[in-house]
Formats: sequence, structure tokens, C-alpha cells
Amino acid sequence: MTDQTDQTDRGAEPEVVERPALPLRPALEAVLMVADQPLSASTLATAVDHPLADVESALSALAAEYTAQGRGFDLRNVAGGWRFYSREEYAAVVEGYVLEGQQARLTQAALETLAVVAYRQPVSRARVSAIRGVNVDGVMRTLLARGLVEEAGQDPETGAHLYRTTSYFLERIGVTGLDELPELAPYLPEMDDLDDELAEMTGMSVAQPEHHSSTEQEQTHD
Repeated sequence: MTDQTDQTDRGAEPEVVERPALPLRPALEAVLMVADQPLSASTLATAVDHPLADVESALSALAAEYTAQGRGFDLRNVAGGWRFYSREEYAAVVEGYVLEGQQARLTQAALETLAVVAYRQPVSRARVSAIRGVNVDGVMRTLLARGLVEEAGQDPETGAHLYRTTSYFLERIGVTGLDELPELAPYLPEMDDLDDELAEMTGMSVAQPEHHSSTEQEQTHD
């Protein structure tokens, strides 16, 4: 009986679970909605499991339908791929949304501080202040709030908080790693040369924790 059971099991065909057929147009819309690049008709046909001819016809029909309905977006076939785009006549609205809040762009002071952190990380606020020649407490808070800088532990000698740039910073400047940053580090002073400046700025010995004083002009503008 066991032999018969084994033979039956071995000879049984694997069960095929068929995906239920979905309406073509909504299926195409669902895929196109999450696409981050134009998709060819053949790619879409495979994704929605429909014949290529039907998919091509449905894509053209959807594009015409969106235009007839006056939607704020349209479906375009650009360079052999289909993708949703915001309609040209609504460009001003889209631009306003994208640029909203950009009045709070990083100031020159914040950009300079960010550059110091990028090339000298992990680094404390006090040492960044020594390099820049001004207090950067307010600017560092701005960079932390924007997600461009994050804490990276404490200095074992001074107990000061250390900071480094984030992956979001790399994403924003369009590089994959810190080794791709331009050769700017040689123009920054060496850390060993900053002790006197650091002590003068903070009013304390560099062996003590960094001072978190209120920022004057930079805190107001950043």
C-alpha cells in the first residue's frame, strides 16, 4: 500500500493556482501608478497577463479617455514606454507644490557647516564652530531637522556629541558614497590645529564637553 501511495504521489501533477482574471484597464492603471520609469506595452502585457494587442489598445483608449475627461494627468507613450505625467496646463500648480517651503532653503552658513561635517565626520559641533569661526549650534539643529545630519556617538576624550551626514544627504547631492565627494578636504584645516581656536570660541578647555550656547545671527536665519 505504501508503494502504491508513493507512486501515486510521484505521478501526481503539481497543482496550478491560476490568478483570477482582472479587468484590463484598472490592472494597467494599478501597475502604471507605481512605475518609476516608462513601461513598454510588452512589459505591461506580461504584468497584467493579457494579450499584447489588447494591452496596446487599452493604453491608447485610456490616454484618450483622460484627455476627454480633462484629468490633471495624462498617459503618454514616450521613447517606447508608457507612463503617467502631469498635464502641461497644470505645470504652475505642480511647480508651486514642489517648491512649497523652499523659501526655507539652506543658507550659505548652513551649506558651509554641512560641508565641514561631510569632510570631517564624525565631528563635534565645537570643532565645526572652530573651523567656521562662528557658533553653529542653530545651524546644526537645522541640518538635523532636515535629515541631512545625524548623531554618531560621543567623542571619547571630550564627551561631545559627534555628527555625520546621512544617506539622505548622499541622495540629495547625487552620490552613492562619501568617496565620491569632490576633493575639498585638503582646503580644510587639520583637526590638530584647532585646539587653540576651539578653546577661545567655547571659553573652556577642549577636554570638557562642548558648549551649547544660543546662536546669534545664524540661529535667526537658519
